[in-house]
Amino acid sequence: MRLGIISALQEEQLGLVEAMERRYKLIHGMREYTAGQLWEIDAVCVLSRIGKVAAAMTATTLVEKFGVTHILFTGVAGAGDKTVGVGDIVVAEALVQHDMDASPLFPRFEVPLTGRTHFQPDPSFSLRLSRAAHDFLELDFLDAVNETERRAFRLLQPRVHRGLVASGDQFMNDPARLEGLNAALPGLVAVEMEGAAVAQVCHELGIPCAVIRTISDNANENAAIDFMRFVKSVAAQYAFYVTRRLCRDLNTAPLVQVGPG
Repeated sequence: MRLGIISALQEEQLGLVEAMERRYKLIHGMREYTAGQLWEIDAVCVLSRIGKVAAAMTATTLVEKFGVTHILFTGVAGAGDKTVGVGDIVVAEALVQHDMDASPLFPRFEVPLTGRTHFQPDPSFSLRLSRAAHDFLELDFLDAVNETERRAFRLLQPRVHRGLVASGDQFMNDPARLEGLNAALPGLVAVEMEGAAVAQVCHELGIPCAVIRTISDNANENAAIDFMRFVKSVAAQYAFYVTRRLCRDLNTAPLVQVGPG
């Protein structure tokens, strides 16, 4: 396999590129792609930048130019439900574009001419990712995030959630809008700006993907407070340790790509 790892922000990949062996960089489409061996897995890391179009272009390039066989998107998100807290981990079971609305021509949320509102990540890949996230919280969390940051962000007992992730070209900081999305999208656990676009690209190209998000805020008016501090000191550590566990697992028992379907 060749694993493509996408994040929207440079800070979300701190440590991953440095951990690569025999790495080399290529510039394409105004992005820097770093290829090499990541814990014995052939991998390509890249920053997509923020938003659905940027993420879709990056995912397509990873497949068409760099020949990746699987894609992992890792980064931060806002909580989509009151049961999801800052510092929790979300592994997507389905993704929807919450700002897609071509009604009355098509139902709300349906991507025109696909017949789909929801795109599903690869179940086996997502299960491996979820297991790596659980193991991280149980075995690595206290080493990965120092006590000062745990206290600052009140990271007491982070949990792993699996469920629906909604993507849109908006930074969600309006509680009323989030409440509306919860009513329209049952089972919503996180809101972000890229994952559903990547999932659609992977669906159309027949590439297994998985999406993991660290919850950085509660998608309210305080969402931007200390955002970059959280990304650097917490989310980047989550991404590094979970990806390391995932790669070691994949190296032991590789995933099998079954093709489009």
